[in-house]
Amino acid sequence: MIKVFDLAGRVFREGGETVLGLKDLDTHACYMLYGVLNPGDPPRLLRPGLGHEEIFLVVSGSIKVEGPGGFQTLQPGQAVYLKDEETLSATAAGPGEARYVAAGGHGEGGHHHH
Repeated sequence: MIKVFDLAGRVFREGGETVLGLKDLDTHACYMLYGVLNPGDPPRLLRPGLGHEEIFLVVSGSIKVEGPGGFQTLQPGQAVYLKDEETLSATAAGPGEARYVAAGGHGEGGHHHH
């Protein structure tokens, strides 16, 4: 049987971002974040953490990401890659909500206990 995870249904109960990970999947190998940003929300920090890598993908709306290298406004279908402690802040860049997915896993030598 195919197990379906209703991330869109639980994202608002969990403060605008939900994690599909160890609790749901019973594995440390991978995880996925699903989030919603609204105009005027405080910036959301994107940081995989030591030993992790993430691909941050805009699904709908536009999202401004900003970090030490400047800023970019990402449109649906555009993604950025982050590793370890690399950090970006993300805000909704358009007049409406923006949705994103961040898929991650352990980098080389990054297996550890959560």
